[in-house]
Amino acid sequence: MSLSPRFIALLLASLISALTLAFLTFVEGVTNNMLFVVGVSSFVISFFLVLYAIELLVFREVNKMYKTIHKLKIRDFTIPRKAVIKNTNPFKKLNDEIFVYVAKKQKEIDELKRLEQFRREFLADVSHELKTPIFAAQGFIHTLIDGAIDDEHVRDKFLSKAAKSLDGLDALVKDLVALSQLETGEVKMSFERIDLAHVVQEIFDQLEKIASAKRTFLKLRIDKPGPVWVKADPQRIMQVMTNLIENAIKYGNDNGKVLVSLEEDKKHVLVAVKDDGPGIPPEHLSRIFERFYRVEKSRSKDRGGTGLGLAIVKHILNAHKAKITVMSKLDKGTTFRFKLERME
Repeated sequence: MSLSPRFIALLLASLISALTLAFLTFVEGVTNNMLFVVGVSSFVISFFLVLYAIELLVFREVNKMYKTIHKLKIRDFTIPRKAVIKNTNPFKKLNDEIFVYVAKKQKEIDELKRLEQFRREFLADVSHELKTPIFAAQGFIHTLIDGAIDDEHVRDKFLSKAAKSLDGLDALVKDLVALSQLETGEVKMSFERIDLAHVVQEIFDQLEKIASAKRTFLKLRIDKPGPVWVKADPQRIMQVMTNLIENAIKYGNDNGKVLVSLEEDKKHVLVAVKDDGPGIPPEHLSRIFERFYRVEKSRSKDRGGTGLGLAIVKHILNAHKAKITVMSKLDKGTTFRFKLERME
């Protein structure tokens, strides 16, 4: 038998009416007409009051709970937090609190799954990146051990290649350590007043050989001649600018141009590093700051690097309370931008 709200209200109204009439029969002077009127009125009033209470306050809210559960099953988490605060009906509050709690937990689960997937990919990438230089160095050294060491020309050539592989391995491990320290907060920034224009010019001098090899023109553009003072960690901001400018040279076109612009406003200096290379496809833009992510893996390998540079750049700038953005158009070039706090 289905216990619908009306059936329950009918039973309770009948019971209330019967009890009322039973008590009235013990009262002297009560006529049959009075008993009839009281019985009918108490039945009708009780029926509608109980029906309202059950229908609106219980069944309707329970049905909403079922709908909430259904929404959660299909991962529909659209509910405003204000609605939970404004509700005075305890069933409604319970319903909305359940929804918010489960939605929060589901999002936490999704985030944990994402992090777990990220961990697996990271371990796979690290294994692959470490394996390449180790196997290369092993191959050269074992070849020398097997007898090639007696040939002076082969010996020097293989030792040079083994050393190059180990240098790459050393650079990778150093970048991994640096990235780990940045993420855990072990590296503390030492903020100073530095001339960013001078820093950029120093980097141009350091990268002159690489730029000349690709016949790339390096240019610094500032609002007005003279120093551009910012608040930053000298060593780390040098690392950021070196990485961005070197990438612009490496991945830009031959006979191209790399432009570094420093634009000052009242509180900040807007830094932009622009190249006129082939650009980055739109589907890769959201992932280029991930560890080991390369747009074109084969070409990136030829150009060297550990694949951690932009991830380190992002974490260093986060420590400077700055956010780096990238804009790119195919065959037009790529521009990286961020802001640093200006100092007089």
